[in-house]
Amino acid sequence: MIRTLIVDDDALVRLGLTDLLDEPDITVVAQAADGIEAVEAATRHHIDVALMDVRMPRMDGIAATARLRALPRPVQVIALTTFDLDEYVYRAIEAGAAGFLLKDTDPAEIIRAVRVVAEGQAMLHPAAARRLIDRFHRTARPQAAAVRARIDRLTPRERDVLRRLAVGDTNAEIAATLGMRESTVKAHVSRILAALDVGNRVQAALCVRDTDLGRPAS
Repeated sequence: MIRTLIVDDDALVRLGLTDLLDEPDITVVAQAADGIEAVEAATRHHIDVALMDVRMPRMDGIAATARLRALPRPVQVIALTTFDLDEYVYRAIEAGAAGFLLKDTDPAEIIRAVRVVAEGQAMLHPAAARRLIDRFHRTARPQAAAVRARIDRLTPRERDVLRRLAVGDTNAEIAATLGMRESTVKAHVSRILAALDVGNRVQAALCVRDTDLGRPAS
């Protein structure tokens, strides 16, 4: 059962998401109207995934994401916004959000995102993913040499996994493509995140964008 927290300052949005997530394998255990309430709820309940509004009073979704990720049992966060892509969303990814969706995303995709992120994987809205990557590419160029050096320390198999991770493949898809067990893929991903010194798959994928590894394989 995926235990979920809904965080939004709009009560109707919270109600709608709670109804949407009425699934056999998902349960909404708490709601919060701002980041402060979200952190309080996460300390009282065992939360797997938080659907986090970005712009809220008192404590916004960026600060709340960082707090939830810093808990002894870190919460996986999906940032939700009505905006296609703005500074708030970029900073939420930097704070550790594993996903980003627009509030008008198809309901089935929101449900899928909760399941995907609960497994430690990433989910980005396709319309904004490219712009997010391009933004990272522009701002992270001075760090490109350090990123390449870390990638060079990966084994050839880990680089294969990283290539698939960078295009958004799930662990199951990577396993099928590379002829590996899914448990082996998970182990590779854990080592990759540690080697790149990043917190999640989204940040690892963004690192790849400014290196030769990000170019299509010949």
